[in-house]
Amino acid sequence: MKPGTRAGQADEPEATPAHGAEASDQLYERLSAYAGRPAATAGTGRDPVNATMIRHWCEAMGDTSPAYRGPDAVAPPTMLQAWTMRGLSPDPEPDDGTGRSAAYDELLGLLDGAGYTSVVATDCEQEYLRPLRPGDLITFDAVIDSVSRRKTTKLGTGYFVTTRMDVRADGELAGTHRFRILKYRPAKRRTAEPAGEPPLRPRPVINRDNAGFWDGVAEHRLLIQRCTDCATLRFPWLPGCNACAGQEWDTVEASGEGTVFSHVVMHHPSFPAFDPSGGGGPYAVALIELAEGVRIVGNVTGVPYDKVRVGLPVRLEFLRTDPDLELPVFRASEGG
Repeated sequence: MKPGTRAGQADEPEATPAHGAEASDQLYERLSAYAGRPAATAGTGRDPVNATMIRHWCEAMGDTSPAYRGPDAVAPPTMLQAWTMRGLSPDPEPDDGTGRSAAYDELLGLLDGAGYTSVVATDCEQEYLRPLRPGDLITFDAVIDSVSRRKTTKLGTGYFVTTRMDVRADGELAGTHRFRILKYRPAKRRTAEPAGEPPLRPRPVINRDNAGFWDGVAEHRLLIQRCTDCATLRFPWLPGCNACAGQEWDTVEASGEGTVFSHVVMHHPSFPAFDPSGGGGPYAVALIELAEGVRIVGNVTGVPYDKVRVGLPVRLEFLRTDPDLELPVFRASEGG
């Protein structure tokens, strides 16, 4: 992606001002005072930008761009945040500069104390100002960019908290990363579905980048993007080409043939909408490698969940889960 461009923006959960929020939201007055205060100060990346991490990232993402290989390699722009993350250690090492600030902990503590204890990441936005290269030393600062007024979403009522991180390479500003979470009090769930109404699956997020894919599903066609500059196929749908950064594309229709590349079995929580018998699982979710060479996540049907295996041949079909939702799934034969 070219310097100065943005990536990673996603739609927030549908949000509206909570009833009476303008008049009675006293907590917001306390929360808003944290805007502009540091979320992290003088942070340092644990490791310099390095070829090993770049290679692992590209392998995981299926990104074969030559820009990320060889002596003049740069890091994929979307790795911007990766160089700032502290890893899986439960606690930061003393003075390693990767922990949250006291102000950010206070802000979250206020929300927790008021009952907004659940959290979900809603979207991020990145701006790339200069390529990162192996050997670059990463430093960063983060601020609490904003706190929204109280909102009501389908998840529950809460506050959107946005942080902005400035990432520097050898002291030079390389990019910015805005990250938004929703701290919320979960909405009360219905204890049972009304008589005669089956449970519904969660709805997919449809936005301007993937609407064409779902239009194809409605026509029982599995569409794959194809770059019109270099003919590289890509899935999932993206606004630009990973191989050549081209912005123009068309589509090809998948044949529907594929094999299981990897899979997991979902045991918990039980959710009846995912099982035609109403039992709610377990069920298999697989990464399917299509004959065209791209991969897609989908449910495997036609065999018990414990018979799904790597290399299992599958065939695309479309499953109507309710009157308003149809999904691509992949059917296998017992012992296929």
